[in-house]
Amino acid sequence: MSRNPLRCVGLLMQGSMFNTWKPMWVVLLEDGIEFYKRKADNSPKGMVPLKGSSINSPCQDFGKRMFVFKLTAAKQQDHFFQAAYLEERDAWVRDIKKAIRCIDGGQRFARKSTRKSIRLPETINLSALYLSMKDPEKGIKELKLEKDKKVFNHCFTGTSVIDWLVSSNSIRNRKEGLMLASSLLSEGYLQPAGDTSKAAAEGLSDTPFLDLSDAYYYFPDSGFFCEGNSSDDDVVLKEEFRGIVVKQGCLLKQGHRRKNWKVRKFVLREDPAYLHYYDPAGGEEPLGAIHLRGCVVTAVEDMPDSKKYDVDNILFEIITANEIHYYLQAASSAERTEWIRAIQAVARTGK
Repeated sequence: MSRNPLRCVGLLMQGSMFNTWKPMWVVLLEDGIEFYKRKADNSPKGMVPLKGSSINSPCQDFGKRMFVFKLTAAKQQDHFFQAAYLEERDAWVRDIKKAIRCIDGGQRFARKSTRKSIRLPETINLSALYLSMKDPEKGIKELKLEKDKKVFNHCFTGTSVIDWLVSSNSIRNRKEGLMLASSLLSEGYLQPAGDTSKAAAEGLSDTPFLDLSDAYYYFPDSGFFCEGNSSDDDVVLKEEFRGIVVKQGCLLKQGHRRKNWKVRKFVLREDPAYLHYYDPAGGEEPLGAIHLRGCVVTAVEDMPDSKKYDVDNILFEIITANEIHYYLQAASSAERTEWIRAIQAVARTGK
């Protein structure tokens, strides 16, 4: 696809090339932003050069759309991007601003490095080490872990990272392992999951990385997501219906023909990536399914028919790869965020 991408994900986009919002696979490079119709495409639909550009966030040009930022190119062309949630928008804005500063200063874009501060040998190739850690057979095993009534999917403990580094002869002892793992964390090859590891990464511990069994981490492209644990129907169940169930619960769904809203039980599966919906009163056969591979999902502040049908504005929208729009309502903002992140993860990793 692109040369040395700094960041890439599916976003909604509107600009000089599109009169309406379109789901695009957006790739941030050192000198510009490329956008593709599909993740697997080899040729981009277009590119926005970053030299001479400016960015505005939060962007209030679209009152009913949340998490929008605006990129104004040197030729005063406005391009709008909508992320799925606040953290994702802020991460894009932060990296785009840094890329623009690097262009203006004639520098290369680089993640903050701790190599000098922790005296990491120059012979260590963090990129190659990262690929070895992700090896399906010999690498670190990604697990589903529970802590503080939350379920962390596709993650691993700090202790397992140090154990792997020792067993692979990458280090001589666990103290060196902490140094190496801290560097992997700082360079973005590892990400903290949960309050314990996040607090350490933010400088509230003696080391950025923790060699602890209750400190969780994940690979940035692993499909990690966190969901709340529950004792009711939201508990993940084993069902013999194509694919592993990763999340389920009841949501309000808008119909395609009559545009009315009805409560449906939704079951999110991966491999293949489908969101099936059922009659909550019962029934083993699904009423329908949404294919999530290549979709874009984002929060929505409001929509025209919501007041007519007495629908609260805790909405999110799924736009499939063939541009079919689905509107769903969660019971709370936190639940909406959980669904969005879970669907995003399945859309990236499922078939």
